[in-house]
Amino acid sequence: MHGILLLTRAEISRLRRNKRYLLFTVGLPVILYLIVGKQAARVYGVSFTAYYMVAMATFGAFSGALNGNAIRISEERKVGWIRQLRLTPLPANGYVVAKILTSMVTTILSVVIVLLLGRFYGGVHLDGWKWVVIAIVVWLGSTIFAALAVAIGYRFPPDQVQPITILVYFVFLALGGVWFPLSGALKTLGQGTPTYEAVKISTDVIGGISVPVGLPIGLVVWLAIFVGLAILSVRSMAESL
Repeated sequence: MHGILLLTRAEISRLRRNKRYLLFTVGLPVILYLIVGKQAARVYGVSFTAYYMVAMATFGAFSGALNGNAIRISEERKVGWIRQLRLTPLPANGYVVAKILTSMVTTILSVVIVLLLGRFYGGVHLDGWKWVVIAIVVWLGSTIFAALAVAIGYRFPPDQVQPITILVYFVFLALGGVWFPLSGALKTLGQGTPTYEAVKISTDVIGGISVPVGLPIGLVVWLAIFVGLAILSVRSMAESL
């Protein structure tokens, strides 16, 4: 466990110097909220400012978990870094665990900043416990895409990882109601995505609506699926490492 924590700390230090990572996980959600966030409308039973606050927090956290991790994992596997780590006392799954822990730590910043922006710029007023629940839902939801990043990063070479992650993520963003609220057939189609489930749980909490039990269950199911895919990818590529 000590080795995993040391690797996690090293990963976090490296990400802090990655300007591209900070731009997409923190900068872009903040910019979009400043431009689009203040609209006089109601979405999913709450004000647009509250909905878009949740959407941008989800955007930043999930983007950091998937896009940054998948590409780095693929590149590190290609250059032999993972093979070198296998020669250390680090447990066989230590690299994967460190990546997920790193993602959980680094996505906190994006979630907190966007929620603070919603409170002091968007004028969103909530009970204290609701802020905590929303932050936890978005934060833990990002682990779903951290697991998917491991699955993709281990499976594909760097030149294929970027277009694959962009395509997958754009589909989840569009169908999850992150860029814009869903309605009609598109809403029906997107209701089963983890992005929609994270946003809808949060807006239901904001609106004081009872959260359907299927939404948190759905997030757990998605996490189990992507963790399973990550395990399969790691095991299938183990011989080449």
